[in-house]
Amino acid sequence: MDITIRQARPAEYEVIGEITAQAYLGDGLLDFGESDGYLGELRDVAKRAAAAEVLVAVESGRVLGGVTFVPAGGPMADIARPGEAEIRMLAVAGEARGRGVGEALVRRCVEGARSTPGCVRMVLSTQRSMHAAHRIYERLGFTRTPDRDWNPLPHLLDITLITYELTL
Repeated sequence: MDITIRQARPAEYEVIGEITAQAYLGDGLLDFGESDGYLGELRDVAKRAAAAEVLVAVESGRVLGGVTFVPAGGPMADIARPGEAEIRMLAVAGEARGRGVGEALVRRCVEGARSTPGCVRMVLSTQRSMHAAHRIYERLGFTRTPDRDWNPLPHLLDITLITYELTL
């Protein structure tokens, strides 16, 4: 596997956004499918890159996946507290799944958190059905934090996100 993980370039934002959108749609993670309001957020990589770090996995010039790394709070953080970094919107293209791309992206985020002054923990939210992602997190030492589980849309009772943390 000759995959490079690096900061995304503006010319790659559209591809990353589409990979992310298609991953969420294809895995049935958006309650309202193509009309889900969150789809626009998933595709808006430029907005994420302005507020956090967007990392990309590339092989032979081809984008395979991406993740948003929030090193120290800010507008992209959902659950991070002081001293915590957060992972958001991890996605891998369908044809690249099972090759270690997602794990490589998460490992890079962990390295980033470890090199962030004052950062003592990495946190993330995930959907209950994202079993492949859960396996990555657990393999890398993340543990479940049920006390931090939350619902981004409180008026919809079935959208509770589960959370994980890794002490650095």
